[in-house]
Amino acid sequence: MMRQSAWRQMTGPDMWMGLFALAVTLGLTMAEHMDQRPALQTSPVLHRHKREWLWNNLYVEEERPIDKQYYIGKLKSTKAGDRTRYVIKGDGANTIFKVDEKGDIYVTERLDREVKSIYHLSAKLLDTSNNLVEEKVEEFVILVTDINDNDPVFTKSFNASIKERSKRGTKVIEVTATDADDPTTANGELAYTLLEGGDFFNIDSTTGIITTKYENLDRETQSSYVVVVQAQDLRGLKQGGTATTSVTIAVSDINDNIATFTKSSYVFSVKEDMKRGQRIDTIVLEDRDEIQNKDPIFTIESPSDTFEMERSQIKDGNLMLKQGLDYETKSSYTFSVHVRENNLQSPADNKDNPVIKAQVTIQVLDVDEQPEFSKSIYNFNVIEEMMVNNIGVVSARDPDKANKAIRYSIKDKDSPIGINPITGQLFTVRKLDRELVANHMFQVKAKEEPNGLESFVNVNILVIDINDNKPELSIEEIFVCENDMAGTVIGTISATDKDENFPSFSFTLVKPNGNFSIIDNNDNTSNIVLKHGGFSLEDSRDYVIEIGISDGGRPPMSSITSLPIKVCRCDNKRIHTQCKAAQLKMGVGVYTLIPILCILTILVIVILIAMRKRHQKDALVTLGKSELHEQLVTYDEEGGGEMDTNGYDVSILTSARNDSSMSMRQGPSLYAMVKKPPTACKGDMAVMIEVKKDEADHDRDGIPYDTLHIYGYEGPESLAGSLSSLDSSSTGSSLDYDFLNDWGPRFRTLAELYGVDGSEGSDSLY
Repeated sequence: MMRQSAWRQMTGPDMWMGLFALAVTLGLTMAEHMDQRPALQTSPVLHRHKREWLWNNLYVEEERPIDKQYYIGKLKSTKAGDRTRYVIKGDGANTIFKVDEKGDIYVTERLDREVKSIYHLSAKLLDTSNNLVEEKVEEFVILVTDINDNDPVFTKSFNASIKERSKRGTKVIEVTATDADDPTTANGELAYTLLEGGDFFNIDSTTGIITTKYENLDRETQSSYVVVVQAQDLRGLKQGGTATTSVTIAVSDINDNIATFTKSSYVFSVKEDMKRGQRIDTIVLEDRDEIQNKDPIFTIESPSDTFEMERSQIKDGNLMLKQGLDYETKSSYTFSVHVRENNLQSPADNKDNPVIKAQVTIQVLDVDEQPEFSKSIYNFNVIEEMMVNNIGVVSARDPDKANKAIRYSIKDKDSPIGINPITGQLFTVRKLDRELVANHMFQVKAKEEPNGLESFVNVNILVIDINDNKPELSIEEIFVCENDMAGTVIGTISATDKDENFPSFSFTLVKPNGNFSIIDNNDNTSNIVLKHGGFSLEDSRDYVIEIGISDGGRPPMSSITSLPIKVCRCDNKRIHTQCKAAQLKMGVGVYTLIPILCILTILVIVILIAMRKRHQKDALVTLGKSELHEQLVTYDEEGGGEMDTNGYDVSILTSARNDSSMSMRQGPSLYAMVKKPPTACKGDMAVMIEVKKDEADHDRDGIPYDTLHIYGYEGPESLAGSLSSLDSSSTGSSLDYDFLNDWGPRFRTLAELYGVDGSEGSDSLY
């Protein structure tokens, strides 16, 4: 609203109204003048009709305050009269715009050109009966005129970049603002200026294009700039509205600095056993440019076969080992390395003081090196089935100055190849069989004497084939049909050979045969041909032919195979439908039969041994069932003390002793032989157990099983000793319990119960 008030003070409403009225009057006058001109009589048929509707476009000022409706123009028609009236339709008809009966048009609302700048309406002339007086409905337009009521606006942020050292006037970015006012008037025309950044950049006031002002932009000095742009309407007049925005301009890098060494000489120490292709060290470069613009190229003066320079990922120089070093041959190297920039923008910023040449010294360090073999791999040939004393020699040496003696060995202890530990000469330990293993690969170890370093090399032994395998018959099912005639080929036989030589097989009948013959096909196959027909399933005879095969090698090998031939009933296409079982097909050679017989013999021996052991075990188990075991007498818990006579029943012991059920043999009991001392002493039970063990060891009549006895005793710390009665006399007479009196007052009651004299029991607790 402040912008609107300022505009009104500058222009004045009365002046605008005068201008509108003048425009409408001039338009109507010109229209009437045009209508009053005589029509051109260019044709007796065509003539110009007089125009009924008389008006031009109407104009309305935007944002005009509405205290009451105001007049903007008039509708006029040549057919209008006192009994006619005007009617309008279209955008804002009868709401924003109203017309009276005389055709005067009024505006009733404040209009905004930025919302709607043009209104399309149509007008009708009606009589009192609402009939059209004008056949044609006339259309007209009301235009909303603009005032400067909107400021410019930057609708987005702006960022740009430009390469350093760009030429003067190079476009950086185009900055644009928008203004909602009419762009065809000064209200919407913008002018751009730089509020900040004008020392390095210019801006076009009309287009907003920012360009470089000078050619001295240097990223290494300043990598970015912030420029403040102002947009102002009314073509930049002070009364115009303004808007500002900041533009960040980044200066992008180019290769305008020479890569230089950080120092003029380098010294590196390298062990002589460093592998080829490894990095010795990195020579760091100094370059103010960004890494993507670095493009250094390294060269070694007087090209070296031992060293080379490679560019690292960060574009420094990696010094690489190109060939192996040998301290004993050469202990130091000195050379120069150069660096230059590719695609450099001249002149370089640091053209006055670059270090582009450096001297490099390599000091080789001595190490104890492993033995070196004369070859990386050794290949030898050995004829199979032969013992060879000199297959070849594997040779290694100590590369150090000490030149220690080398001792050779084969890593695989089960290898069929041996090696002389001093000379490295290879020989066969056993004969080789190509059909089992055609190629032997193993490692030979070379070790410095006496306990030095060691190294390994692969040795490959190729076994050369000889003709040492008999040919084997290869056939499918052979049968003869009942309806076969003489000369019928009943089958084709071939052979195989494990040897790799190309054989020339020949087939013969070992014994003349009246039924069949063999015809050689000269292609390592032969046909079996009938000599006559008339075979029958009813015939009980079996047909077997023995075929001899020779492989034609040097020396030739041959074999004999029995081939059974079935008799079958066949259809017309010689497809058998019923056959008589034939004998066992293939004969078994002697070399095959011997291993089979050996295996069967071993199997029978194992079965016999197992059966014998099983028989002995069953006999022992049967004998053990009749063993007389000692009865186990289990005492109950002690009970309520010495006066408790019901806690246990010792009558079982008495009965067991009387009927001799606790004794396995007649004679003195073993337990009776071990007498208890008057007072309990430590170790009695151990002595008894040892005696029992000794008896069992020397008893040849007893069953060879250990018997488990459970002895209950109070322990070696008890003064009372053991309660066991197993050490009593085994004579069958009355038991003597007088020794209980010696055990103390706690056992006197027990002594009285088992036959102790009354005088001796006078001290009873009862």
